[in-house]
Amino acid sequence: MKITRRPALFLAALTLFTIACSRDKQAAPTKAEVTLEQGVFNVQQPDSFKLAAIESRSLPTILTTSGTVSPDVNRTIHVTSLGSGRVVELNARLGDQVHKGQTLLSIASSDLGSANSDYQKARADEELSRKALDRAQLLYSHGALAEKDLQVAQDTEDKAKVDLQTTAQHVRILGGDPDHPASVIQLRAPVSGVIVEQNVAGAEGIKSLDNSPSLFTIADLSQVWILCDVYENDLGSVRLGDAAEIRLNPFPDRVFHGKVTDISRVLDPSTRSAKARVVLPNPDGSLRPGMYATATFRSRKLQPQLVIPSTTIMRLQDKDWLFVKETAQRFRQVEVHTTGRTEDGSQQIAAGSAQSGQQVILNALEFSTAMAAQASGSDDTDKR
Repeated sequence: MKITRRPALFLAALTLFTIACSRDKQAAPTKAEVTLEQGVFNVQQPDSFKLAAIESRSLPTILTTSGTVSPDVNRTIHVTSLGSGRVVELNARLGDQVHKGQTLLSIASSDLGSANSDYQKARADEELSRKALDRAQLLYSHGALAEKDLQVAQDTEDKAKVDLQTTAQHVRILGGDPDHPASVIQLRAPVSGVIVEQNVAGAEGIKSLDNSPSLFTIADLSQVWILCDVYENDLGSVRLGDAAEIRLNPFPDRVFHGKVTDISRVLDPSTRSAKARVVLPNPDGSLRPGMYATATFRSRKLQPQLVIPSTTIMRLQDKDWLFVKETAQRFRQVEVHTTGRTEDGSQQIAAGSAQSGQQVILNALEFSTAMAAQASGSDDTDKR
């Protein structure tokens, strides 16, 4: 009988101990019960977390894209030589600031030599025809010459003048001076600006009327273009005249302001994007062609936008999340898509993922940390 009673007493004591432990476990309530699989949080003390409401405001559409600094095509000149020859002196190079009329290079040209020769011959012919006309007029005044002979002399002089003017103009076009004959072309800058392209070197041969590419390209950089890529899906968000804010990596503290002056009518087939042009003044030359830029476009037309404080958003796994209040103690983790920031620093979110008037946790990071800690604490209690 003693042997059978001891196991029974041991089982009864074990049962009472298990019940007592179960009661102690239920008597220690947790602050939060987290269902991570569904992103649902059941909070026992919701008053410890501040809330914020999702607002709807009338705001401009904001689009941020990348671009590059480019010379203004209307202020860019391609410099070529109309005479062939060989470079004998190079006076300017890529990146140099040049002034209108400055010599860029000298070319020893047989074309200019031939043009000067033609000019000298035309000049001699014009002098001879002028003297013949003077004699004809003298003879005609004394009745010693027929009128038709005088008219022939006058016609010869008129033609000689035309030939002289034509050959002189040919010399000037080639870069020479009729009053100072020479066989060297002085290629001069047609405008002031910066040499942004150079395709010639010293002692190099030059072909007339076949310079492809040009010898030099001079750009007036006092005004530049910002060419931005606007993808096909975003074209509806950009209009001519929209304000643009331009930022460049070399000047992180500066913001350049401009407007959209043109949007390409043709898409780039490789990127499915169109070029949007912003014109910016560049008096100090700090904006250099080739620089990468970030452009933010703000539409003139206002649209209803959902706005929340930036602290309500938590970045996790390359996604943005809100904690939306469903009931007094129940919160759900919801993914949202941000579209930009307002002037007061608030965050804009796309419609559909959230609705205006919904209550969300004001400090998402603090809430997430607290929930993770409480979930960990609950797991430890369960283990004990």
